[in-house]
Amino acid sequence: MHQEAISAHDIFPHIRVVMGMVIGLGVTRLLSGVARIVQHPTQYRLYAVHLAWVASVLLALVHFWWWEFGLYQIDNWTFGTYAFIVSYAILLFLLCALLFPDSMQDYASYRDYFYARRAWFFGLLAATYLLDVVDTLIKGEAHFARFAMEYLIRTPILVGLCIAAARSANPRFHTAFVAGTLAYQLSWIFRLFDTLN
Repeated sequence: MHQEAISAHDIFPHIRVVMGMVIGLGVTRLLSGVARIVQHPTQYRLYAVHLAWVASVLLALVHFWWWEFGLYQIDNWTFGTYAFIVSYAILLFLLCALLFPDSMQDYASYRDYFYARRAWFFGLLAATYLLDVVDTLIKGEAHFARFAMEYLIRTPILVGLCIAAARSANPRFHTAFVAGTLAYQLSWIFRLFDTLN
């Protein structure tokens, strides 16, 4: 039986649905965690650094969904490319799951939990910075060239800071890191992704 070739523009909406499901689970996890805090504010002591990372990861998820529209430009989809994109979304979901675990019964506060799981959290966060470079390469040389110089500077710095954060429990370092990350995220989004091209 003869099958007509499926165009890349027909494939992309299908892939976007799968990505959306995974990203939606992550957003749900974060919002449910915040809702739990609102519902039971005295159950566990809050920690500003933890909440700032919640805001940062939520922003990353929303931004991921926005910038992945650039995948529309891909002409030849392979299972490898599809698997990579879904894996990237899964990694973002895992960051959400680490910020709000199923149970906090072994911890007195979100501060205790955050520092106990910091190696996992910052290891996954470092991986997302590296995957972001690959994701940009997938979208084509012209797309990558738009960010290349900044990627060469920012990626090693952010990965290095994640490694330091995974090893350090210094509250001042973690406060400065998350504050700087949020400021940089907002700058990155509004400088380079305010409008989709």
